[in-house]
Amino acid sequence: MMKTHCTDGNLTKLFFCTVFMGVVLTLGGSPAWAASQSSPWGEAYFPNIELVNQDGKTVRFYDDLIKGKVVAINFIYTQCGDTCPLETASLRQVYKLLADRMGKDIFFYSISIDPEHDTPKVLKTYAERFRIGSDSGWSFLTGSKADTTLLRKKLGLFRDGVEAGKLGEHNTSFLVGNESTGQWIKRSPFDEPKVLAWLLGRSLSHAKTDRKTELASYAKAQQIPRISKGEDLFRSRCDACHSLDDQEGLGPGLLNVTKQRDRAWLTRWLKAPDKLLAEQDPIALELYNRYKKILMPNLRLSDADVEALIAYMEASSKAAGQ
Repeated sequence: MMKTHCTDGNLTKLFFCTVFMGVVLTLGGSPAWAASQSSPWGEAYFPNIELVNQDGKTVRFYDDLIKGKVVAINFIYTQCGDTCPLETASLRQVYKLLADRMGKDIFFYSISIDPEHDTPKVLKTYAERFRIGSDSGWSFLTGSKADTTLLRKKLGLFRDGVEAGKLGEHNTSFLVGNESTGQWIKRSPFDEPKVLAWLLGRSLSHAKTDRKTELASYAKAQQIPRISKGEDLFRSRCDACHSLDDQEGLGPGLLNVTKQRDRAWLTRWLKAPDKLLAEQDPIALELYNRYKKILMPNLRLSDADVEALIAYMEASSKAAGQ
């Protein structure tokens, strides 16, 4: 039997070791891993700090938010022009897939790292931009800088030596977990929403399944088709807010966008939307105001990425007969 050594006394390293084991067991098809009675991932480990939600209610992190619950936790700030808007939009897709269970046995928590600006009122406005209600099971929270920094370190979501005073360089990974079993897994905001919904709604929740039905389902599964670089980028970076037809979402539908926008402008918008907004570009400002001031994130796309995205959007419009 393979032996896994997780004996380092440093809690941060121990946390990542446990996260790794959770990933191995979850993705490897083994029975869901559960913490023993002596597991450190309980009340003695998590800081029971005070936080305030978007409705002004004070709560305790451990007692009120995660104890005995299946949760997703991320850290944001509302003025972020980087990946925060995309992360929120992507989690919104997961939230929609789990709508009937949100606030009952599954909970989302988005915690601000900019308490000076992100008051409960600001957080409520931010949530409303993404069409997330206060009774949805998804809370937006703020707390003191010291407390939220401590929490990020405990959760393994703070990059030592990088983030001192630099909001834009915060860790954009987030956690999903079940406090009652001690299973915690770090994920990326670019993960497929259906995979995250399955992880939260079935694997971490220990939902019972009919093994015969499950095996039959696997047997009928179709081979995953190969997709282009542009399609992969669109699926992981864009479709949380945009469709490829004329249906509007959090942002505009993109049918014929390559015909409607000057190519040089579109290239620059995809590459550095924050710079266009800073320059008061009239098209960028109009889009920003029309879509509830949700910032188009700067995704650090390369020139090749941008070209691939444009080619994919162009091909999609042609395939639609436009």
